[in-house]
Amino acid sequence: MKSLNKGCFNPFFSHIYVENKVWDHPRTKRILAQYRQAQVIRIGHYKDVFCRSRQNYMLQHRSQKLILAAKDTQMLYRGSPVCQSFGNTNFYYTSCMMNCIYDCEYCYLKGMYPSANIVIFVNLEDIFADVEQMLETQTLYLCVAYDTDLLALEKVAGYAAAWSRFAAGHASGLKIEIRTKCANKRFFESQEPLSNVIYAFTLSPQTVVERFEHDTPSLSERIACAAKAVSAGFLVRLCFDPMIYVPKWQDHYAEMLEQVFSVIDAEKLTDVSVGSFRISQDYLKKMRRQQPDSAAVWFPFQADHGYYHYPKELMEQMEQELTDRLRQYLPNSRIFLWNEA
Repeated sequence: MKSLNKGCFNPFFSHIYVENKVWDHPRTKRILAQYRQAQVIRIGHYKDVFCRSRQNYMLQHRSQKLILAAKDTQMLYRGSPVCQSFGNTNFYYTSCMMNCIYDCEYCYLKGMYPSANIVIFVNLEDIFADVEQMLETQTLYLCVAYDTDLLALEKVAGYAAAWSRFAAGHASGLKIEIRTKCANKRFFESQEPLSNVIYAFTLSPQTVVERFEHDTPSLSERIACAAKAVSAGFLVRLCFDPMIYVPKWQDHYAEMLEQVFSVIDAEKLTDVSVGSFRISQDYLKKMRRQQPDSAAVWFPFQADHGYYHYPKELMEQMEQELTDRLRQYLPNSRIFLWNEA
């Protein structure tokens, strides 16, 4: 869990906003019981707080507040073209939370949302109901942790375990992915491995972690957590995505792979993914306004069809070199490279 803020900022979750419609929800009560010192404020709708004008995302991230709400609009969304489907058809994602306790400079959430505060939609069962309705007519590959890190907030909401329980009851048609940068080993001690739940660990060289992935666990901590999950029989995907350019990136990424596969048995991995940084043009504009000194977002990217990515030659070099190194450990069939097309 995120450490308390220093200086003049209020502690993490010092204020909790609660929609009137979920005031008596059992999940609301369980969450509030963990933060008895917080100032609880009733609101009509989460957007009254989350979508206010003239918010400062970067300052808010130093003192994030919590908003408990009901998701009453679209529950499931088709997967974005900048995301990998791993060969699955009917690729969707869902947002049962919005925003993350981690503070990665290159994170698209900084360009997507007007606020850094965290929203938890407590009516998770309504999302489950929509998934069940879709499963009546088709199979479903569902990513449940794109707009947050569920494992990092597991102590607060328990949603990773809830999704695991739901998946256990729908093994024939549903496959879910839970992506994380967390190193929550205890979670894997309390759960049972399932054939349709993939835990996807995003890994970056330690120099990238230190420069751009603020408040996240170190590379070695993430590797240790992924190794524990692998050895316990969980389906584990390693995501070397997004690759972030840093000076001497070749050396840093080579050292990272040596460290990873000195600890993790490659044969037991479900698969790995590779992709360099890419982002919506509109998101990047907002991120640059918020972070005028960030090398991660002020790189001279190339624009193509509404998206920014590294210049083509550099992008191909980075992805190809990492893919070639991965082939020393895994067959091509288990290496998924993001395709610009």
